[in-house]
This record gives sequence, structure tokens and C-alpha cells, in this order.
Amino acid sequence: MASIDIISTREQTDDAWMATAACKGLTHLFFPTPAERPQARERREAAAREVCAGCQVRATCRDFARDEHEYGFWGGESEDERHAAGFRLIAPIGVRARSAS
Repeated sequence: MASIDIISTREQTDDAWMATAACKGLTHLFFPTPAERPQARERREAAAREVCAGCQVRATCRDFARDEHEYGFWGGESEDERHAAGFRLIAPIGVRARSAS
């Protein structure tokens, strides 16, 4: 069999700022678990927002998430907040959930 080379199309970004982010090691606060209930999401995002409030790279993080169309909670913003600000995702979690009903 012939080997297949996988070509990455993601643009290289300067992500050195991630090493100094206040959220380092707190992934569970910034990304939902499967089938997360709305009340649990509100509590998780409130805790994430508190972490972001004191972070020195918050604006850089927010801009990264907006530019790279990231999922999850980044730079003090949820997916829904980025979506409302005009930074579209293919299928934001909150929008997907509302349109499924």
C-alpha cells in the first residue's frame, strides 16, 4: 500500500500567550461535557468567566477564538456571545440546541 501524506491546512498562529493564561489546567470549565444541561452550563460558564476576569491575556484569547472560530468558552465569551457579536461558527452549541427543538 502507498503511504498517504496528510496536509494540514490550519494556519500557524502565535499561541505563546496560552502558556500564561489563567485557565491553564482548567479545561473542564471551558468546554462542555456531552449532554450538558442548561443549568450546568450556566454554572460552568459563570466559573469560567470569573477565571477570565483576572486573566492577563483575556483580550488576546478572545481575539484568537473569534479569528479561529473556536468552540467553547474563550476570553470571557461563550460561543453564543461570539455568535451574537458576528463571529459565526458552523454550528454553535447553543444555536444547535435551540434549532433542534
